[in-house]
Amino acid sequence: MYICYFNKISFICTCLTNQKSKKEMKLNEKKGSMLHGILLIALFSCAAFYIGDMPFIQKLSLSPLIIGIILGMLYANSLRNQLPATWVPGILFCSKRLLRLGIILYGFRLTFQNIIEVGLPAIIIDAIIVTVTIYGGIYVGKFLKIDRGIALLTSVGSGICGAAAVLGAEATLKSKPYKTAVAVSTVVIFGTISMFLYPALYNHGIIDLTPEQMGIYTGSTLHEVAHVAGAGNSMGKEISDSAIIVKMIRVIMLVPVLLIISYSMSRAIAKIRRRVGIDSHNPNRSSKVAVPWFAFGFLAVIGFNSLNLLPEPFIDFINRLDTFLLTMAMTALGAETSIEKFKKAGLKPFILAAILFLWLLGGGYLLTKYLTPYLM
Repeated sequence: MYICYFNKISFICTCLTNQKSKKEMKLNEKKGSMLHGILLIALFSCAAFYIGDMPFIQKLSLSPLIIGIILGMLYANSLRNQLPATWVPGILFCSKRLLRLGIILYGFRLTFQNIIEVGLPAIIIDAIIVTVTIYGGIYVGKFLKIDRGIALLTSVGSGICGAAAVLGAEATLKSKPYKTAVAVSTVVIFGTISMFLYPALYNHGIIDLTPEQMGIYTGSTLHEVAHVAGAGNSMGKEISDSAIIVKMIRVIMLVPVLLIISYSMSRAIAKIRRRVGIDSHNPNRSSKVAVPWFAFGFLAVIGFNSLNLLPEPFIDFINRLDTFLLTMAMTALGAETSIEKFKKAGLKPFILAAILFLWLLGGGYLLTKYLTPYLM
């Protein structure tokens, strides 16, 4: 009798062990497949860095982030269907988790001392440019009947810091990858045009601003940090140094913008819930605000970096690593974007981006020329 009980217990233990082993095997297989997806994106990112170091590409001031999303899109529209489905979680990991980590580490490029260096005029001009560009872009997007997500991402990218801002907003909105790709493409096109146009207008005397004003104008209106650096270098070191610092202040403004986006989303969700009858018994109840904690991480890193505790070579290494992580995120987003989705978006996002470009070019010039003398 005891032998019979012992055999039953042994059988149950064996079954449980086998089930546990199978679960562990499945978990290991899942992790292995996820790693394959991550390594694939890392390989494309390495290629983006290699291409970005080519002299022709450096003259265009195209960052590895931009090259990465282009490579990802080329892959998505050629060999994507041959990718094992088990690799997809690794790609999604890069476009979500690594994206947030990259935004946090982006704070090592900034210090609060940068704000003090440029003074009040640059801060006020930046605040006006960011506010008008984003809100104006949203309302123009409504008028053109553009998808809200694309309109917001395009406006944030034009108003703050290009691709990095689009990525930050995407992480908060949790929008579809193709919308991010459309927004980034508008930033690339009009930011590159601006990078060549600003020095040409300034060097030919068409833009009659002082070097200090030109630095504020360039930093507060150009799309990407790389575009600001490229344009600034063509106009002299004084303008370049000032423009980059002004640009970095716009980058810091990404934090309050993300918080406002998150709050607005929660309000919109609450309205929809009440409209369809959910929470009708409690009309004062609001939807839970999804706090973008990575934005606070970004701000905390800026504060830590302001203490100057880390040696410069180590900061340079972190910035290089951060660029690679953001390149992986951009590549992963590109790998989820097909040409069909681009066609679905149509030309309207580019019309919106063109209108914002004209506002930045003309409105930014008028603000810098006529407002800064009263603020200095």
